[in-house]
Amino acid sequence: MYAFKDKLSLLFSNSNSNSNPNPTSNSNSSSPQSNPSKESKSLSSYLSYAIPSISFGGSKTNRHQHDLKPIQSASVECNYEKFENQDDKLDKYVDCSPPCNSVDVLKDEIIGEDQTSRRSSSSSEVFEEANEQQTPKTSKKTLLNLTDDSTFISPELYEFFESCLPNIVKGRQWVLLYSTLKDGVSLRTLIRKSGELSCPGLLIVGDMKGAVFGGLLECPLKPSPKRKYQGTNQTFVFTTIYGQPRLFRPTGSNRYYYMCLSDLLALGGGGNYALCLDEDLLTGTSGACDTFGNECLAHSPEFELKNVELWGFRHASSLQG
Repeated sequence: MYAFKDKLSLLFSNSNSNSNPNPTSNSNSSSPQSNPSKESKSLSSYLSYAIPSISFGGSKTNRHQHDLKPIQSASVECNYEKFENQDDKLDKYVDCSPPCNSVDVLKDEIIGEDQTSRRSSSSSEVFEEANEQQTPKTSKKTLLNLTDDSTFISPELYEFFESCLPNIVKGRQWVLLYSTLKDGVSLRTLIRKSGELSCPGLLIVGDMKGAVFGGLLECPLKPSPKRKYQGTNQTFVFTTIYGQPRLFRPTGSNRYYYMCLSDLLALGGGGNYALCLDEDLLTGTSGACDTFGNECLAHSPEFELKNVELWGFRHASSLQG
């Protein structure tokens, strides 16, 4: 026991003597004793020799502990690498976050714009519907330049007539001279009403199956005591049974334009009447005739009348007066 202490004190005394060299030797920078690292190394070596279980510099002389040293250093290096990897991941996350946020903001802006556009479009549709409801609908008779509503005249049929009428009445306002819905079913009343204007008159009738047909006559109508034809080559007949309105003008084979009696009104001749109305204006007949070269104008040669209208034409200034 005393020998161990003696050895230890001897080692400390030697180390102290080595650590206090001569003053002259301090000025010499090339002296080996001036290197403190070597002094500490020699001291640690002496101590490790004297006390094998003590080590300096964080190392141990135990064989098992010496074997574990690379593992510990490796673990430290691995942890350091993990920290570096985590830093890299953190840096990557930080670098990636602004574009992700910008994409989210862009999506939010796009969604906001879509919702705003939808709201604006829906509000504009509601505004248009409100305007349509508030705007009064134009009357058909005003749009078509008619003084009264018609059972048969549609915009398409009106344009068709405007292209077929004689130039003398084109552009004039249409005046309803007679209608069975307003004036009753009477041929005599129709003849009398035709005297209100001295110009061509358009006779429009229809059957119960939807066909619209008729013809152009000279007004006022003048009943004759005998079966005598009247009119000019401006007379024509028309029908809609072919889908689109179809017009039949005189062929020139005869001059049987129209016949007016107190109990009969007929257009065309030579074989059949193109159109014939009875006195009560409830029934009529139609067939092929030579005057206009037409076929049956109605859905059947004999038919029931839905309505009868007679239209005249005059200037708007004469209507105001």
